Amino acid sequence: MQASRGRSVGLGLALGSALAFGGSGVAAKPLIEAGLDPLHVVWLRVAGAALVMSPLAWRHRGLLLRKPALLAGFGLLAIAGVQAFYFASISRIPVGVALLIEYLAPALVLGWVRFVQRRPVTRAAAVGVILAVGGLACVVEVWSGLTVDVVGLLLALGAACCQVGYFILSDQGSGGEDAADPLGVIAYGLLIGTVILTAVARPWGMDWSVLAGRADMNGTPVPAALLLGWVVLIATVIAYVTGVVSVRRLSPQVAGVVACLEAVIATVLAWVLLGEHLSAPQIIGGAVVLVGAFIAQSSTPKANAGPVAAGGPGAEAGGADGELSLERSTT
Repeated sequence: MQASRGRSVGLGLALGSALAFGGSGVAAKPLIEAGLDPLHVVWLRVAGAALVMSPLAWRHRGLLLRKPALLAGFGLLAIAGVQAFYFASISRIPVGVALLIEYLAPALVLGWVRFVQRRPVTRAAAVGVILAVGGLACVVEVWSGLTVDVVGLLLALGAACCQVGYFILSDQGSGGEDAADPLGVIAYGLLIGTVILTAVARPWGMDWSVLAGRADMNGTPVPAALLLGWVVLIATVIAYVTGVVSVRRLSPQVAGVVACLEAVIATVLAWVLLGEHLSAPQIIGGAVVLVGAFIAQSSTPKANAGPVAAGGPGAEAGGADGELSLERSTT
């Protein structure tokens, strides 16, 4: 009875995390269209979340000496890289399309394993890759000569590659007594990401007056500060924390299935709130991408102790023993 209740709570938290992550692009895009540079929006998101989670960084300060490479990789790739590329991509292409392209990451990981590391992959994994690539062809409607902005497409692929890079970097295993606490990794990842993005985005040149005004959300004026609050508190802090707790109550595999709903939620929210309508082939292709991504992810060869960290527009922390696992994008 207790286990069943814990599982139900875990599923609820996982759904809440997917909803929170899925709303990041929908809240950020109006800020970008109001005049903020995508990198400035990313900096505001990461810096604000880092400030909120700084007490956790202090609590887990020992990680700086124990896991410096893990923290640096998480901050550079899973936080700064994924989000910068994702927010830049949604300034040019629909939110749903950008996030679906990011879901190529598990398929790209398998490509690295097979052709670079020269390790065998299962037949199911190969099927997952084929489905994901075929679905992506429908999402971008290749038969029409690519209806999606090519630069935006490349930026979204950059976000997917950052997820892959972080997964490869951290695929050394984190089980045992020295396992890193996922909340501590997230807190330091946000702090490190803030430092990196400060050097790149140069926020002192930001048009801060935009935050005092209103942003247009499909014809409805919304306070820019409210949208920023959603991006920082809901789509980042609450999304990460609920995600961590949900994976500890569920298995990483179950949490991974629920995480796939992030792309669906983002697409629906963008459709309703931003008026970004996808065609029937794009919707079908998106569903195929998610199925392929799930098969590829569940078939990805693991290191002896399991993967260290999450990859993706949601690197998700998890594991009852404190390990991190590849479950979502960091959007």
